Amino acid sequence: MPEITEAVKVKYGSVAASGLSTNHAGVRAVAEAFGYSPQELASIPAEANMGLSCGNPTATAGLKPGETVVDLGCGGGLDVLLAAQKVGPTGKAIGIDMTPQMLDLARANARKAGVANAEFHLAAIDRLPLPDASADCVISNCVINLAPDKRAVFKEVFRVLKPGGRVAVSDIALNKPLPAEVGTDLMAYVGCIAGAIPVEEYRRGLAEAGFSHVEVVDTRADLNAYAKVESQSGCCSPGPAPDAGLPLVAEAGCCGPTPTTGGDLHDRLADLLRRYDVNDYAASVRVFAVRPPDTTTKSA
Repeated sequence: MPEITEAVKVKYGSVAASGLSTNHAGVRAVAEAFGYSPQELASIPAEANMGLSCGNPTATAGLKPGETVVDLGCGGGLDVLLAAQKVGPTGKAIGIDMTPQMLDLARANARKAGVANAEFHLAAIDRLPLPDASADCVISNCVINLAPDKRAVFKEVFRVLKPGGRVAVSDIALNKPLPAEVGTDLMAYVGCIAGAIPVEEYRRGLAEAGFSHVEVVDTRADLNAYAKVESQSGCCSPGPAPDAGLPLVAEAGCCGPTPTTGGDLHDRLADLLRRYDVNDYAASVRVFAVRPPDTTTKSA
């Protein structure tokens, strides 16, 4: 689905240039609502956090000194920089993103933080530029839902993990089908809504890729936390709704228009999301899985 991939690149490029950061109260509130402590946020450059999270995978990944961790869709480097702290100078944190502007921002944030054990690669998350069996842990934060071919992503994660390696992902998944007009809307996809898959399909996809001990756990986090950010320019990041009980209104940024897409896209998504509370359909989930020991990479 090249049109989806291109839309994601364009929208997230605009987010990288938006200037959103932890210095904005609403952006900070979103991060804290999804599990980041004030101490964690203060330990990295403010620009690494743009309010794009739906969880905090570094808090649940059990990262240890000396490990290699890969972050799928690293954005401005929020989780890469936190992971780099946990794995220490003998470990490595690797960020993958397909948006050049995001990688430029992530590298700048790593330099600003003085982090020497992080590296970043421009690539799609279903085609990782990493060797087989090279990572101890793969994390991701509200990004796999954006991938058109999630099974390809799961197979790539299996490939790059060492036998016994683990997955610790935060993502959006569906508890019930979306209304048809939301599920088929391109901008709802880019906004992390229409691309989400059912919880059971998430479990099945990981199992079919070869993983064991698969868990997809609903965190019960309120997805309306994104409404804390006014004029947010991010994934799943609506502004406050004008009407009580209608919390999701898409604003400019990844869910809004660009000069090449036309304002009708923004108007369309805003109209769709005024009608539905995303908590009725979707959930913030923690995803865990293990590549079994002594396994070989499954063929595609």
